[in-house]
Amino acid sequence: MATGIGIIGFGFMGKTHLRAWLDAVEGGAEAKVVAIQCPEDLTTASAGNVETGAEEEVSPLDLGITHHRDLDSFLADSRVEAVSLCTPTDTHVELATLVLEAGKDVLIEKPVALEAEEIEKLAKVAQESGRECMPAMCMRYWPGWSWLREQVKTGCLGPVHTARFQRIGAIPGWSTDFYHDESRSGGALTDLHIHDVDFVLSTFGSPATVTTSGDRNQMMTTFSYPDGPSSVTAEGAWYPAASYPFQMRYRVSFADGVADYDLAREGRELLLYQGDSVEQIELTSTGGYQLEIEHFLALVRGESSTPAPTLEEAANVARWIQAEARSLSSGLAAERDSS
Repeated sequence: MATGIGIIGFGFMGKTHLRAWLDAVEGGAEAKVVAIQCPEDLTTASAGNVETGAEEEVSPLDLGITHHRDLDSFLADSRVEAVSLCTPTDTHVELATLVLEAGKDVLIEKPVALEAEEIEKLAKVAQESGRECMPAMCMRYWPGWSWLREQVKTGCLGPVHTARFQRIGAIPGWSTDFYHDESRSGGALTDLHIHDVDFVLSTFGSPATVTTSGDRNQMMTTFSYPDGPSSVTAEGAWYPAASYPFQMRYRVSFADGVADYDLAREGRELLLYQGDSVEQIELTSTGGYQLEIEHFLALVRGESSTPAPTLEEAANVARWIQAEARSLSSGLAAERDSS
């Protein structure tokens, strides 16, 4: 029997999740989107800075999806078994708690919260509820990035010497009351750069220290690994110029080759340089968002033993981002707060 899916929040990311769920269902996933909770009309959202499929206009009502303006009626909808939570960061913990207490599994868009302590509180609620509560760290599933993580873990290209990550673009032009308010979004340091922090930590482990220069909207971080790669850096930025294109790249030097990824190099995003040869790595056409929700669905249905991102990992990421913020203020290297 198909698992009933609900979506809370129907801005750009809510529409992105709907598109991913519909694509997954079309591909054979045992799920059905049955309800959306949003107090406003289900209007078309502004386009985002990554092409996700959300730009394609889809009418939920034409698909027979129920629109709940009220959260209580949504939570009382017995058809909803699992939820994509796609609201602003500062609502996540409260809403996820209500979803879990209603007996439903939840996939939470990142960041789960700005403060690690709030994420840790939610982890306790999730454990007590016995339901799945998965942070949506989509880069672990993104074609080309999951490939890189596998090469590092298996060591098939030898040890990593250096790794460079870059994620920059214009500050979001939608939901400006949220994104332009650092007290709510955390700025690019939290809302954008979090992707690379999670990827670095989940791939290379925790560093000894981080050193971050710039500010919360334009920063460069060096992750120090005394017993690992000689240099790991990640640049993140939201530029004020709305015309600036989104760029997502990495360049990783292994003992036996260099892996180079550039989202803008459409059709040839990932190249592997070895000796005199250049190999184009073929990537799946299935998007990272769809792969992420398919993993979540498999967990919910008890059909996957593959580890998923956890709230404990999300809290660890938040603590390292807090260390980066301290480094920004002091100009010095910072360690993770161990509390």
